[in-house]
Formats: sequence, structure tokens, C-alpha cells
Amino acid sequence: MTETQESRTLPGILARIVRDKLLELEALRPRVRELEIAAGQGLPVRDLRAALRRPGEVALIAECKRRSPGAGEIRPELDPAELTGSYEAAGAAALSVLTDAPYFGGSLEDLRAVRASTTIPILRKDFTLHPLHLLEARGAGADAVLLIVRLLDQSMIRSLLDEARGLGMSALVEAHDQRELVTAVEAGATIVGINNRDLATFASDLDTTLKLLDQLPQGVVVVSESGIRTGADVARLGAGGVDAVLVGETLLRGEDPGRVAASLCGHAKGARVGA
Repeated sequence: MTETQESRTLPGILARIVRDKLLELEALRPRVRELEIAAGQGLPVRDLRAALRRPGEVALIAECKRRSPGAGEIRPELDPAELTGSYEAAGAAALSVLTDAPYFGGSLEDLRAVRASTTIPILRKDFTLHPLHLLEARGAGADAVLLIVRLLDQSMIRSLLDEARGLGMSALVEAHDQRELVTAVEAGATIVGINNRDLATFASDLDTTLKLLDQLPQGVVVVSESGIRTGADVARLGAGGVDAVLVGETLLRGEDPGRVAASLCGHAKGARVGA
């Protein structure tokens, strides 16, 4: 992706984030051998896809982040290990850890701390643009990575999926509309996240997931992301056949994030009509 393409196709904040990620990538290039060694010596991979396929129940991916460009400061003083330990105790199926520092206040050290203190799969949530990011993630203990269709063309997604599988990792491929959904599926995604938030406006609508669900093949694990605030929201998505929800801000703004997580776990999942 060139800088011209970024400015033409991405909202301002995303274009800035991608430019920064490409600069970070240049700093990783001289460390290729180091990253390969760390990835090869990484801890055993935990199976995200299997963790999200809970029979008859919507699984929760609970998130660890300090801030975001859209919401500002959320929970700046959080302890990653303590927070995610409370999520696991509450019944979360998997964890999402933001590792971007400038925009989300995260780090790979957060991911390492979570890996050392929990037993469920960990998604490295960042802006993955290159195989070096996959090596970096695996070396830090990530079990899965996020691939955002808005940032990657189909051939790039397919290539990164192949590279991730080669490292034993899963990938959550995130889409927001029908075109992006088709791109994700045709690239070979087996876990698809439907982002209810429009990254151009930051407005969220749960109907985004419900309108796109029936266009996904039955074998694809479906994760609904953003705008999920209550158990009733999870139940509504579950009735449509959603396999999992990814929740961050709602948990992090709660007085007791673990208790909020517990309220979002255990909701019934109905049958999904798929392509």
C-alpha cells in the first residue's frame, strides 16, 4: 500500500496509523533473524477458532486496551495480567490485547504479561501489514492476529493468512460491509469479524452484523465487534447465530470489568442461515 493509496482510500486517522506502522516496519527489517528465532521458540499456540466454537453459546473475546483514537482515555492505569485474569475467571473464551503504543497505549510487553498469566487464546490486536508483524506477534506469545480488510487487498490477506498458518497461528479477518466480507471469504478466512463501527464516522450499529450474517459460509466462525454494551445485545446477536463477540470499552469502563464480562458470557447461540 503506497502513501497515495492510503490518503485516497482511508479516513484520516487510519491513514496516519498506517503511515506510522510502515515506519515501525522499517525498524523491524534489520531484526528479521532475531524475530524468526523468537517465533520458532515461542510458547505452544492456543487454538482461537476452537475456543470460539462453543456449542449453543456465544463466546466472549474480552479486550485489554488503555485508550483509543475514538474514545480517548479509557482505563490508562490498567494492569494487563490482573485485568485479563479477571476476564478468564468470568468465563471469557479468548483475550484481545492491543499492542499499538501511540494510539492505544499498548505494547508487546502487555501481551507477554497476559500470556504468562492466562491459559486462553490471545489475539494480538494491532495493524498487521507484513509477515514481520506475524513473526513479532508469535515471538511475543500471540496465538492469533488481526487482519483488517480495509487496509489490505485480497492477495495480501491470502498471503498473510498462509504465513500465519505456517506459524501455527489463527487470524481474525475484519470486515465492515458486503464488499469487504466477500474479500475476506475469498481470501480464505475461517474466522471473520464483522465490525459494527464505521471506521470513517466511528458510528456503531449492531444491525451491521445481523444484515451480513447470512452471507457467510456455515464453516466460518463469525465474531461481532464494537457497540456491544449489554447482555441483551449479546443475546440478540446470538439469536442470529453469531459465534462470538469482541468487547472492549464496555468492559473497561465498568467499575469491575470481570463482573461486566461475566454478564456478557453464557448467552444462547441460535442456528445461523449461511451461504
